[in-house]
Amino acid sequence: MLPGSKRVALGILFAALAEAHAAPIQSASRGEMLYSTHCIACHNAQVHWRDKKLARDWTTLQAEVRHWQKFTNLGWSDEDVALVARYLNTLYYRYPEAEKPGEQAGSAY
Repeated sequence: MLPGSKRVALGILFAALAEAHAAPIQSASRGEMLYSTHCIACHNAQVHWRDKKLARDWTTLQAEVRHWQKFTNLGWSDEDVALVARYLNTLYYRYPEAEKPGEQAGSAY
């Protein structure tokens, strides 16, 4: 048998390993998953930072995502379009997102 301190140490180690194994791995966002599944075959990173990019702000970025998902008959919801646009915006563009209806710029709420 192991001495008490070693038994406790092993118990803590096994508990930590079990917890780490049970913890979910952080998954990719839905926007990233949709983009990686349906868009990356034709659109590599160069499309997003080229001089003649079509997305010039948040509104046109969403419009481009909406256009291409319709062109390829993906049938995405407005939420899916927004999630893909947000993923691309975070990764490449960094445009300020348009305010949501009812929100005021600089609101303290």
